[in-house]
Amino acid sequence: MSNLVFVSKETVGDETRVAASVETVKKMRTFGLEVVVEAGAGLSSRIPDGEYEAVGARIGSAADAAKADVVLKVRRPTGAEISGYRSGAIVIAVMDPYGHAEALAEMAKAGLTSFAMELMPRITRAQSMDVLSSQANLAGYQAVVEAAALYDRAMPMMMTAAGTVPAAKVFVMGAGVAGLQAIATARRMGAAVSATDVRPASKEQVASLGGKFIAVEDDEFKAAETAGGYAKEMSREYQAKQAALVAEHIAKQDIVITTALIPGRPAPRLVSREMLKSMRPGSVAVDLAVERGGNIEGVKAGKIADVDGVKVIGFSNMAGRVPASASLLYAKNLLTFLETMLNKETKTVAPNLEDDLIKATMLTHGGAVVHPNFLEVQQETAKKGAK
Repeated sequence: MSNLVFVSKETVGDETRVAASVETVKKMRTFGLEVVVEAGAGLSSRIPDGEYEAVGARIGSAADAAKADVVLKVRRPTGAEISGYRSGAIVIAVMDPYGHAEALAEMAKAGLTSFAMELMPRITRAQSMDVLSSQANLAGYQAVVEAAALYDRAMPMMMTAAGTVPAAKVFVMGAGVAGLQAIATARRMGAAVSATDVRPASKEQVASLGGKFIAVEDDEFKAAETAGGYAKEMSREYQAKQAALVAEHIAKQDIVITTALIPGRPAPRLVSREMLKSMRPGSVAVDLAVERGGNIEGVKAGKIADVDGVKVIGFSNMAGRVPASASLLYAKNLLTFLETMLNKETKTVAPNLEDDLIKATMLTHGGAVVHPNFLEVQQETAKKGAK
């Protein structure tokens, strides 16, 4: 049973987002929850401490986490933070659990009930809790803004008495949430936009935003298009034809944005050095999958790399580059999820372990790793303890 919520200031890397907005703190207070916000937690998102105080929060320090029943964060807590939490506390964040077995074991050993927001199932009930979509939407937008700022020509076509400036050609690889927003943003900026995706059903979505869909539309493609809208494994022959078409298309583009990211798996390589070399000098590429190794050969995490004359942007936290907007959406995702655990009569937070959303997102509970995708972490920890 819980009623004290602690909003942490992020300590990892250059994270600029915060896990609560003024609106969500106000709502938590109406639920009867006590809210403590760590001093300075919202400054990078344009939320001064005074604004939290004005809606009923208390401004505290990292030491206040020791008394918290619920800890709200953006990033998975560090070892130092975990040591400051009380056993039994609920911790909700983007946990990035894949490949971080030691961190999961550490949270389990500390007795934390931890939830990974990125594991939220994509069902109707959970749409307002979908962190991946809310943040990818802003990442797609910001990718175009970053590319346009680095590109040394205008984005829209301009007809002037002095001559005509041609529209920039933008190619978006992947038409998921981030890709579709990138298409829409580039179109709003006046660029000539094209896009590709492994799901034939995305052709209609690309067209609806004013983009041109690039794919080998042979009989195999048309058959795949009727397969319920899901990606279908295509033949090697088709993949080779598609790769050749994409390589030919990239050579004519000014800006390429790649968005293919699968949680827990290395990002697929979509753009080779040879493809970059075929682009005009001064062209720009943006890789939104850099956190998993990147879609573009030569990309460098957190930097702008010059790869054969093309400026390749590898910023690893693209949504965090628009923190004021990203925090508002992320905080609302967290609040909506927290509300599913709230007993409004007793004004306490108590997860229902039979709830599908809880089952899908709970990583650790009762001293153990409980998520089925990460049970091997618990088994390895048990083996080490037995030695």
